Amino acid sequence: MPRTPLAAALALTALAALTACSGGSPAPGTSPAEPPASAATTTKPAPTATSRPPAHVSIPSLGVDSDIMRLGLNPDRTVEVPPADQGMTAGWYTGSAVPGEPGAAVLIGHNDTRYGRAVFHDLREIAEGADIVIRDARGRTTHFEVTARETVRKNAFPTARVYGRTTDRALRLITCDGAFDQNGHPVDNLIVYAKRR
Repeated sequence: MPRTPLAAALALTALAALTACSGGSPAPGTSPAEPPASAATTTKPAPTATSRPPAHVSIPSLGVDSDIMRLGLNPDRTVEVPPADQGMTAGWYTGSAVPGEPGAAVLIGHNDTRYGRAVFHDLREIAEGADIVIRDARGRTTHFEVTARETVRKNAFPTARVYGRTTDRALRLITCDGAFDQNGHPVDNLIVYAKRR
């Protein structure tokens, strides 16, 4: 049965906020996205013949220099996050676009874990216009320019703005932010928006 615009919109509303970063023990199975099986086709354009998955991200202004792991879906269909013991490594959600291709590419990183500060610890300091460099496994680099950042409550995560279909060559970085709830988890997400230079 063909998907209607309403069905696509409902699929997008199933996406949830990142909840796995904390100074304590991250909650298992929590993630920035919870797409049903059909949501990937709503948010991810078909890759081109030249698409290569990202292998490395750097943000010179923040001193971020990290390999990129691939993140898929957990058995409960939440998106994986990097393991707490690999907190200094960012992850690319494979249900999003390849960075540099049309669509929204999504990188997820911890702010802090029980092991200490993590890869996106200083992300709140990023400035508009800052350079984000993505390198693929063959060494090809793509530069992105930061256009905006926002802190949002996890229960009001802007799913369509972050994961929705776009023809732009866009990049989103997501981490946790804000005060802690009674379980020791941050109540907010920090989202950085960037576009290909």
